[in-house]
Amino acid sequence: MTTDQQTDVTAEEFWDTRYGSGDRIWSGDPNAVLVREVSGLATGHALDLGCGEGADAVWLAGRGWQVTAVDVSRIALARGAEQAESAGVADRIDWQQHDLAVSFPDGVFDLVSAHFLHSEVALPRDEILRSAAAAVAPGGVLLVVGHASHGGHRPGVHLDLPTPDEVLAGLRLPPGAWEVLRSEEHERTTTGPDGLPVTRTDNTLKLRRTAGRPGTEDRPAQP
Repeated sequence: MTTDQQTDVTAEEFWDTRYGSGDRIWSGDPNAVLVREVSGLATGHALDLGCGEGADAVWLAGRGWQVTAVDVSRIALARGAEQAESAGVADRIDWQQHDLAVSFPDGVFDLVSAHFLHSEVALPRDEILRSAAAAVAPGGVLLVVGHASHGGHRPGVHLDLPTPDEVLAGLRLPPGAWEVLRSEEHERTTTGPDGLPVTRTDNTLKLRRTAGRPGTEDRPAQP
């Protein structure tokens, strides 16, 4: 999903190296879009794809969700588990290590959240998101948030950043089985790699499953 992808390392090696480069690489705060879009939902079972150091999973668990938190990096998962323990929600989160290009967590979920599922190593993002949609229970929500601009990324890194409409098209959803609740781009200010503030454009696609049994869509064949 990049114009200059790394091909000499696995996803696990890449992300373990990235997370191992410091004590923490993210803020520890939940993503603002998650807070905005999920606060009004009834709690249930949630799947957090690419959970990183676990801030979103811990926030969800603290509000009554039972969470399956998935990442390729064992270092990130260990940090998330420590944060959950400190927050008193360790019993509400199941931390699972998956390379989503190879395996996908089992289960049916009332919320599937995928925030910033981008990578500098090969990542079949469309296929992963189709598996995510297939895991949503009837009445449940799929929330996909991604970058829409490259502001703040490391020099030389050029990620494939689809629009909300492109994400929706890539899901290949059956007609009449889903409702689009939000499809938009928005700006936010964050801190860049050099420590200076940068403005990024992100996008949000929020869908509710209105019909069909979870798992009836074709999931991508796993190698």
